[in-house]
Amino acid sequence: MMRSDQTRTDTCEAHGPFVAHNRIGNLWTRCPACGAEDEARRVAARQAEALARDAVLLEQRIRTSGIPERFKDRTLGTFTAGSEAQKRALAFATEYAEGFDSVLESGRSALFVGRVGTGKTHLAAGIALHIIGKNHTVLFTTALRAVRRVKDTWRRDSDETEAEAVAALVSASLLVIDEIGVQFGSDTEKMILFDALNGRYERRLPTLLLSNLGVEDVKTCLGERVFDRLREDGGQAIVFDWESHRGQKSPKP
Repeated sequence: MMRSDQTRTDTCEAHGPFVAHNRIGNLWTRCPACGAEDEARRVAARQAEALARDAVLLEQRIRTSGIPERFKDRTLGTFTAGSEAQKRALAFATEYAEGFDSVLESGRSALFVGRVGTGKTHLAAGIALHIIGKNHTVLFTTALRAVRRVKDTWRRDSDETEAEAVAALVSASLLVIDEIGVQFGSDTEKMILFDALNGRYERRLPTLLLSNLGVEDVKTCLGERVFDRLREDGGQAIVFDWESHRGQKSPKP
């Protein structure tokens, strides 16, 4: 225990004179400025370690999210919006991502429809990357892969049960399904998508659907029941009706 009645003046090579206190015997306190600097270094080291761990976890969440490799660097900030329609699409995506806590409370879904190469997947990836950075979970898939994942569980040698496959589609904070309309659209496939989307609907979990079809064609593809659930809780359809950016001299994803 420190004996406060014994002090002496010592000199620190870095900070000059300071008052040292005797702790016990020949043990005296060291320069307080040096102690503060050492503590600051320890705090900085702990913060750096925490940031490094967070970066590793973020990379793991992105890697396991299913976001296509080509789109893993497509943030909302790298989307170039020139026309008013593009600005509206970007504004919606930004509001959706930044207000995702409110989106989760309501389960508000969205539908991006329109021409190929207009940035639907870019903005969806931007939303996904933003909310992953806020510790939410994302599953990014295509309609065909989602259906195939469930169908694959019907094999005798499957490592996953049908319930587990559907649960994977239902459980993520945000489910992004690209290429709606590419699947064959059989009754079985519609039922698989209905089971997944209805499970999310019941749990108030949002879904973001992407399609090169028009709104009415998407409605036909998904079926009335699924489409009605997507429209509830403020669900919106965003139309991407500008020219494709692909193949231009300065491509805009």
